[in-house]
Amino acid sequence: MSADAVQYTVVVPTTGRASLGALLAALEAAPAPEEIIVVDDRPEADGALLLPTGTVATRVVRSGGRGPAGARNVGRQSAETPWVVFLDDDVVPEPGWARALQHDLGTADEDVAGCQGRIVVPLPRDRAPTDLERGTAGLAGAWWITADMAYRREVLARVGGFDEEFPRAYREDADLALRVCLMGYRLVAGSRRTAHPVRADGFFASVRAQAGNADNAVLRRKYGRNWRRRVGEGPGRIGRHLAATTAALVTALGAGRATRRPVAMAGAAVWCALTAEFAWRRIAPGPRTPAEVARMLVTSVLIPPVACWHRTRGELRSRLGRRRARREIPAAVLFDRDDTLIHDVPYNGDPQRVHPIAGVREALDNLRRRGIAVGVVSNQSGVARGLLDEDQVRTVNDEVERHLGPFGTWQVCVHGEDDGCACRKPAPDLIERAARALGVPVASCAVIGDTGADVQAAAAAGARAILVPTARTLAEEVRDAWQVAEVARTVAHAVGRLLEGGAR
Repeated sequence: MSADAVQYTVVVPTTGRASLGALLAALEAAPAPEEIIVVDDRPEADGALLLPTGTVATRVVRSGGRGPAGARNVGRQSAETPWVVFLDDDVVPEPGWARALQHDLGTADEDVAGCQGRIVVPLPRDRAPTDLERGTAGLAGAWWITADMAYRREVLARVGGFDEEFPRAYREDADLALRVCLMGYRLVAGSRRTAHPVRADGFFASVRAQAGNADNAVLRRKYGRNWRRRVGEGPGRIGRHLAATTAALVTALGAGRATRRPVAMAGAAVWCALTAEFAWRRIAPGPRTPAEVARMLVTSVLIPPVACWHRTRGELRSRLGRRRARREIPAAVLFDRDDTLIHDVPYNGDPQRVHPIAGVREALDNLRRRGIAVGVVSNQSGVARGLLDEDQVRTVNDEVERHLGPFGTWQVCVHGEDDGCACRKPAPDLIERAARALGVPVASCAVIGDTGADVQAAAAAGARAILVPTARTLAEEVRDAWQVAEVARTVAHAVGRLLEGGAR
């Protein structure tokens, strides 16, 4: 592709900050985007969002207060160009940004799904940066943040966009990047530069920022204990914050009774040591002005318990939400075909070779008796490979129904791995199409399959997933499934779990 031929849309999720005007003015430089989509995410806006006029087509869409992830989803769904560039409303593209973006996107290989801009944080030259300034400067080394991040629109559709389980602008970009990489795409750093000024957020800004620990709990549930390494971060301080908070509680509980005073003194010593270490770590590299030192001392006392509170809240919310989903009887259950419903015969076009797996018919009839819809979502790349045709696929599917009973919908992808379609699992499109065909919300569906692609497709669509491993299921697929799904021994066991979950 020619670097000059790239078409892109800029999406800006915003609540109407004054800094938006500087961003829109910078985007007027040629070669300009096809369109700028500004998402008004105010839950109850009392009027239209007024934007400065320019030469680039700009429109405002509403997302109804769904948060940054929801705002970005509304924006990318409104875009029509091959690339969507997400920019925060408090950044300013540097001169030459548009030309560099054209080069970044125009030279991207086909397996590159996203390209990040280089974030530059202006810092004072006449003094050491404050704690807030150093924190903002950390964005320059962060991976795949949406302050300036371009994605192929078709890839965003395949992975289902941003996960709206993340309510704030903090971890939704890392989650999206991980899901994109798990589907086999690459993310790269581009050459364009974007300035991210430090925004003054007040005395307690660092304390309010601890709300992000609730989102960390979601990442831990989805990607395991090593999620920080996978998003390019260090180990974090939540362990030390927990120790400091525990020591403070021990001190408070033991201070009033003489018999517990030694324990209280020990707790106080631990709390003082941990708090002093934390405060000095934040004070030492800064300007050490009286105001900065006072802010660091006060907030270093408050941050550990606030961080622990938000992390605990996030863990409880995440686990209760997952248990609540497991307690609900699904409105529909979608099955992979080969090695889940019938024994796998590679690229089978012969109905005489259809042999159902033991116990599957009984499990399906159990669902039908309960009034639960059933459907099939199946990759059949043999058509793209020229090994069978779509009529043979339909003939085999008819034979499956003769053995196992009727299904409410058959959703089949006949494309190959390199066709770039939006329907091949692990993309969520087959799941979403099946839910629409059955007339049920995708969140009320469960997916049962034997591969990691089945699990990833369900997770991307927002459906419940149960992996039933077979001889061809890879060990790492089983291991990874425990992070975002469930694992059952057989299809009958999986169906029983779905029905028992609703009865508990």
